Amino acid sequence: MITQEKTSTSGNSIVGKMMVLEGMILLVPLIVLPFYPAEAGLSVIFLIPACLSVVAGLFVCRLGKQIRNSSRLVVFSWFYGILLAAVPFLMYGTVTPVQALFESVSGFTTTGLSVLDVEKLPHIFLFYRAFLQYVGGLGFIMTMLLFVQEKDSAVLYQAEGHPDRLMPGIGKTAKVIGTMYGFFLFIGSVCYTIFGMPFFDSVVHTMCALSTGGFSNRMDSIGYYDSLPIECITVILMLIGTTNFSLLLLLFKGRVKDFFKASEIRFLGGLVFITIPILAGFLVAGGKTIGEGLRLSIFNAFSALSTTGYATCSYSNWPETALVVMILLMVIGGGLGSTAGGIKLARVCILMKNLVRNIRKKMVPDRTVLLTYYHRGTEKELLTDEQIEEASTYAGCYLFIYIFGTVLLTFFSGCTLVQGAFEFASSLGTVGLSIGVTNPDTSSICLFIEIMGMIMGRLEIFVVFKAFCRK
Repeated sequence: MITQEKTSTSGNSIVGKMMVLEGMILLVPLIVLPFYPAEAGLSVIFLIPACLSVVAGLFVCRLGKQIRNSSRLVVFSWFYGILLAAVPFLMYGTVTPVQALFESVSGFTTTGLSVLDVEKLPHIFLFYRAFLQYVGGLGFIMTMLLFVQEKDSAVLYQAEGHPDRLMPGIGKTAKVIGTMYGFFLFIGSVCYTIFGMPFFDSVVHTMCALSTGGFSNRMDSIGYYDSLPIECITVILMLIGTTNFSLLLLLFKGRVKDFFKASEIRFLGGLVFITIPILAGFLVAGGKTIGEGLRLSIFNAFSALSTTGYATCSYSNWPETALVVMILLMVIGGGLGSTAGGIKLARVCILMKNLVRNIRKKMVPDRTVLLTYYHRGTEKELLTDEQIEEASTYAGCYLFIYIFGTVLLTFFSGCTLVQGAFEFASSLGTVGLSIGVTNPDTSSICLFIEIMGMIMGRLEIFVVFKAFCRK
């Protein structure tokens, strides 16, 4: 039985503060107007919903109604934020309500699938989309904790899907993560600019790479620049975004050995070492040269595994065997406690360790005790039945939803099964890579299927379940 998660009587103020915060998020894109004054008339599109949300939030702070279930509070924050963020897209007037909602969900869940023609969007909207992903990577609760802490901050922090504390206090943990996030944003933007990317583009792509989001202001994504240095910078930023924040802190402290001892990092390295040559081989067999195959496989494999969704080519002419490898990487996903989606490297690593242990049990005497350890960087701990149960339960639910969503998307879109599997793996894994199923002409029902996949994937399934359970 699922136990009810409770927050204290300050729950009402948290709701109000979240509404104020989410209103303030809509004001941030206005900072680009001094650089693009011709777009000043679009400011009202952001000012109206932002001001209404701030006023409503202040009213709720004084009202007094509580939300005691922490998972319900997290889900409310995300759903409210998504609906609010869809308003500017809708007011802009070039999309339907479903498309506006889709773009908002894709932004905040750091997915990156889009139904907009980004080449025609004003700069303020291009920045807005990127900033949605930047905030979505941290999460609403994490963003709030950068400014204010509540009595139940620890409960809310964990309910949003952040398993580790980097510092003794939640407030300090949020500030450390925010500082790292800001530092990498600065460094990434500078590096992109040095190697020829326009400054505006560099800020947009850095925000979306760190959040493993994948929104681009170019229709051809990273492939538009046709630059090996830019691709290398993007791979590094994607790896930073998909790495557990607690492990990133080890690097910040110079504890490189502890970083590479982590089971999650070793599993990531082994997975990349195996899949990239296989993917390159399939591409070469499909007509690419060895150099093209390696370059394409390295970048796009990291993009899929990190669940970022940046691309350097179209996948429409890729062999199905290569697409299957990409699907596998999207389903596995990135690091637990990072901005990435998917089942997560840590869970898959735990399941693989358990599989190896069970196979070894069949080959040794019955009374032999086999101990399996999992390294968290600084800690080496015995793998427990509880960890295995959590990983297997989540992976089972994830795969069930994935199969169900793939069938639905394939049926309603009329695409092939491989195309449907690729597109829904991208949605549920919050990846953003597309084989062409998602476009401005995609039906509303297909967009809704993908919306549900993106939300379930970003909030890690059980948070949504708990939010609607009384017990």
